[in-house]
Amino acid sequence: MPNAVYRDRELFEFERDEVFSRTWVALTFTSDAPQKRYVYPVDFMGMPVLLVRTEGEFRVYHNVCSHRGMTLVKEAGPAKRVIRCPYHSWSYDLDGDLVSTPHIGGIGSNDVEGFDRRLHGLKEIRSAIWMGVIFINLDGAADEFDSHTESLQSRWEDYAGRGSLNHLVAPGEDQRIDLALNCNWKLPIENYCEAYHLPWIHPSLNSYSPLSAHESFSLDEKTSGQISHQYTLTDIAGLKLPLFSGWQQDMQSHAEYFSFYPNLLLGIQADHAFAIVLMPKAPDRTEERLQLMYVNHEASSDTYRPCREKIIKAWREVFIEDIDAVEGMQKGRESSGFDGGTFSPVMDTSTHHFHRWVAKRYLSALADVKY
Repeated sequence: MPNAVYRDRELFEFERDEVFSRTWVALTFTSDAPQKRYVYPVDFMGMPVLLVRTEGEFRVYHNVCSHRGMTLVKEAGPAKRVIRCPYHSWSYDLDGDLVSTPHIGGIGSNDVEGFDRRLHGLKEIRSAIWMGVIFINLDGAADEFDSHTESLQSRWEDYAGRGSLNHLVAPGEDQRIDLALNCNWKLPIENYCEAYHLPWIHPSLNSYSPLSAHESFSLDEKTSGQISHQYTLTDIAGLKLPLFSGWQQDMQSHAEYFSFYPNLLLGIQADHAFAIVLMPKAPDRTEERLQLMYVNHEASSDTYRPCREKIIKAWREVFIEDIDAVEGMQKGRESSGFDGGTFSPVMDTSTHHFHRWVAKRYLSALADVKY
């Protein structure tokens, strides 16, 4: 892809409105709202969005008051009785209903003829949950979420066991990694799709999971990445984490690392899984947030803390090593001597698969533009 799609502000906003908005995208983790009656604001490519955990479910709203467009919630935390606008004190319950409009009809009059509060609640965004990740579809017109995840869910549940992906346990903040990357959101995906760089960027990882043990793989139109045939189960003096109930013994060295377009990176092994939400902040800035997840509550107990600490340490090293690579590629997009590059027809197939997906989304959106 040309340099402009990694650098240009107008194209960044075009991607938000015409690429991200038309499909299911990863927003954040369910663990970001750790208790009932909790609010968690998210800046989604400049758009204020609000995750609300009610008494019984997670819901996502546009984080703006229906009155004058004021941002409602600025900090995450336990919700008060209502969500109150700091500008004119219009208030909403956690179901998004407008419940209070002080002085709307004049001083002391909280109602006015012709104004129906039921028509002015918070604007809800279509949302779904999978593998501990909150997804949203901004335009509301994407395929049903179950069909969106069907191929990957079916494949991974064949390894892990039916229903296992919906019961993963995220132990806590010590199993999170948050990184600020000075690069376009597409570059971490391109980097994650391939193992070609392992010997030079990840020499330690390559020593026990070498390039020769990896292969590129594309599952469907929106999913590509790499498969490792040499994963080693975490072992601390004989202490090993519980495994997925369906994972066969002869497959315990098998691991898969897929980019789930447009902005989610996923990994699964016999003893744990992880999800990485990529949040584009600017054409050349991306937040990368990783959450490790385990097969059950037993695996999240103090007994297995040494195993979990070893895993998070290893993954932190890997993803920190990737920073120089993705930021170096971003800097390279400033060069007049480079404008797209080329691919290995063998080693870069998963990355090229992602490029085709992006290009197809651009073409589809441009075909709808009325001149």
